[in-house]
Amino acid sequence: MGGWCDLVTAMKNSASLAFSAIFLLSALPLSWVAAAGLQSLEDLKAQYVRPKSVPFPDENPYSQVKAELGKKLFFDPVMSGPRTVSCGTCHQPNLAWGDGRPKALGVDPTGMNIRSPTLIDVGFVDGPLGWDGKFHSIEDVTFGPITGRVNMNLSEGELMERLKAVPAYVHDFTAAFGDNTINKSRIEQAIATYERTIVAKEAPFDRWIDGDEKAISQQAKHGFAIFNGKGKCADCHSGPSFTDGSFQDIGTATGDDTGRGRYFPTSEKLRYAFKTPTLRDVAKRAPYMHDGAIPTLEAVIDHYNKGGIDRPSRSPSIKPLHLTAEEKSDLIVFLKTLTGDSPSKIPYAEE
Repeated sequence: MGGWCDLVTAMKNSASLAFSAIFLLSALPLSWVAAAGLQSLEDLKAQYVRPKSVPFPDENPYSQVKAELGKKLFFDPVMSGPRTVSCGTCHQPNLAWGDGRPKALGVDPTGMNIRSPTLIDVGFVDGPLGWDGKFHSIEDVTFGPITGRVNMNLSEGELMERLKAVPAYVHDFTAAFGDNTINKSRIEQAIATYERTIVAKEAPFDRWIDGDEKAISQQAKHGFAIFNGKGKCADCHSGPSFTDGSFQDIGTATGDDTGRGRYFPTSEKLRYAFKTPTLRDVAKRAPYMHDGAIPTLEAVIDHYNKGGIDRPSRSPSIKPLHLTAEEKSDLIVFLKTLTGDSPSKIPYAEE
């Protein structure tokens, strides 16, 4: 987050006529740029260029057969105790890789205390995963839901027995790993490989970043300026995946719902801090926040405009913004340009 603050400060301190010319050529009115405290549009847009490939760790490199096995496991209800739900129950492709619910619902009808996070661009997200950061890596996430009592409620041992009893799975594990051993590590690797291929589709915003000035409206461009300036959105929702992977108290949670503070009880700043989600497909992912407490995107903007609960743990970027009705409207228009409508152009490995 500090990098963005430094960027904006530098922009404020070194405006020039040369940069003004860039803005004119880019069809973004200078009054909008000045109001946002920005300088070079081209330099700013460069921060949002999509990566050349999806990153895969050396200890779990990409292969098509392993990704296909991971996909098969991801959507198979055999992975749950009663064989009624799968990973795909909470992470549905047609619901922007969430489930559209305020709170996630697994095999226990009482449900969970948090909503299902989207998996879009999960391979690009830095740091620990999960709303409270309890998972160290994508691989580490796998068995938390599978063995969780209210989620999928299946023991590790029972899962192994089920998979070993299916000839097709024995064949698939052999193809992916070289022999027919089925164990926890290989299940984690296969599912994580598939999940890293869940990449945001190309959106109108991406086409604008690539040089198509007609891809988004002037109103959306104004919203982009507000997003990176007065609105302070980019303090945390930065880069091409629109998240810096940080944990922030945005002034919503209360009581024992302490987020990252659960693991760092002596940390004042991490109390009520939750993982900053991607904003890719955000217009399709209502309701919002870790607990689904805010129903609409408009209500989210209103929350940030007011600043949320003022307390020591609250992020320094969360404070009253004094956005006008026009600025809030333009922010919404901009956020809607992040909805993917064309296949991703990002390959799964360096070409």
